[in-house]
Amino acid sequence: MVDHTQALSFGAAAAEYDRFRPRYPVEAVRWALDGLGGSAWVVDLGAGTGILTRGVLALGHQVTPVEPDPGMRAQLDAATPGTRSLAGGAESLPLPDGVADAVVVGQAYHWFDRELAHAEIARVLRPGGTFAPIWNLRDDRVGWVAELGRIAHLGDNAGNVVERYTDFGPAFGSIELGEFTHHTALTSDELIAMLHTRSYWLTASAERRETIDRQLRELFATHPDLAGRATVELPYRTIVLRARRH
Repeated sequence: MVDHTQALSFGAAAAEYDRFRPRYPVEAVRWALDGLGGSAWVVDLGAGTGILTRGVLALGHQVTPVEPDPGMRAQLDAATPGTRSLAGGAESLPLPDGVADAVVVGQAYHWFDRELAHAEIARVLRPGGTFAPIWNLRDDRVGWVAELGRIAHLGDNAGNVVERYTDFGPAFGSIELGEFTHHTALTSDELIAMLHTRSYWLTASAERRETIDRQLRELFATHPDLAGRATVELPYRTIVLRARRH
């Protein structure tokens, strides 16, 4: 069941989301779109503030961002000159049939009603087109990162993604898996600000937010890998699932 309250909670923190959320490694975006040739037409579905849109544009492709949250669309349009986002969701795309060479999704696939979304994505893709959801996921094989996830109720991890999403429905071929690693350097305040853009924190009570923030500051002050450091390197595993439309 999709939690629409959480799914549409990000607009209130759109500027912070765009500032603090990690970018996607260029190698991951290139792999997602491998085989499309030169300037392909790519739909960025659930485009948020345009982080993935800008990554695709940097590779020379044309991008149509589609996003349901008006606050996120406003931030995307402001931060991505020359691109206009469309209002819409995965289950009802505001696009004609067979127009896209690829559909990508950054961080948002788990919010979709997948059966409806797969049919819509297949509808707008040309035969042989690519569907590729992408996630930046913290590398919780690192001890303090796992503790961070426990405190902030960050349930997503690479293992869950790979095990949970095994097919995209009958319109698509088998899924290929790509994995890439990178990190971001953040101060403790910036890392907390980034966690404030997560749906759990955005929809939590004021009391619960205070508890999370207090426990996070205790972690940064006391963990031997973090205490006394001006910045910390937060490691990520970028997971890409890629399949072709029949």
